[in-house]
Amino acid sequence: MSTYFLLMTLTQEGRNLMHNDPEAILHAAHSSEDPEVHCMGLYAVLGEHDFITVLEAPDNETAARFSIELGSKANVDIKTVPAIPVSRLDQRIQWPPNDEDPLIEENPEGQGS
Repeated sequence: MSTYFLLMTLTQEGRNLMHNDPEAILHAAHSSEDPEVHCMGLYAVLGEHDFITVLEAPDNETAARFSIELGSKANVDIKTVPAIPVSRLDQRIQWPPNDEDPLIEENPEGQGS
């Protein structure tokens, strides 16, 4: 399974829907017809987007289908972003970090006194 963030911005129809039924986006996010998709969380946010959904899906195609389905049900514009755990980028990175391995060396060799 892979993790995806769905960055959602309400359309005018979506704002009207939310005004009439504040739980509409929650119901839409949890009513997927695809049993392989798992909505792990839905967050209201401030800024460029109105909501973020954290999603687990087996592949990009399944995430894309869910994104289209959610966009049409909740009247939102969606940007789907695959998420990669930092620890998978480099085997030297451990998450969470431990106290013995500082992320930044205090005095790297050849710098400062």
